[in-house]
Amino acid sequence: MADVGIVVVSHSKNIAQGVIDLISEVAKDVSITYVGGTEDGGIGTSFDQVQAVVDQNDKETLLAFFDLGSAKMNLEMVADFSDKEIIVNSVPIVEGAYTATALLQAGADLDSIQAQLAELTINK
Repeated sequence: MADVGIVVVSHSKNIAQGVIDLISEVAKDVSITYVGGTEDGGIGTSFDQVQAVVDQNDKETLLAFFDLGSAKMNLEMVADFSDKEIIVNSVPIVEGAYTATALLQAGADLDSIQAQLAELTINK
């Protein structure tokens, strides 16, 4: 299996947990970390929490998925400061994370996964 992990960032604890519940069903061997909501349980994201889940993931290359703009912004800022390669994907969070995770579990290489994700790209 590729040395690639998955990071999911959502503004909502429940959305993040739901995505993880779903993708965990198809990927018992994929390194997945996630965060949803703020430290006090509210709606939102924070640089520190995103940094923590990136650091917790044991892979050096991470495919990152997000729900809304500031989650993407925090992922991009963390990527600027991290030694890890963080590939932020502008795709629907559920479909993108599920596709990438299932392909990782099946042994697909990073280029093949990125090709599949390109078909899901949101162009906004």
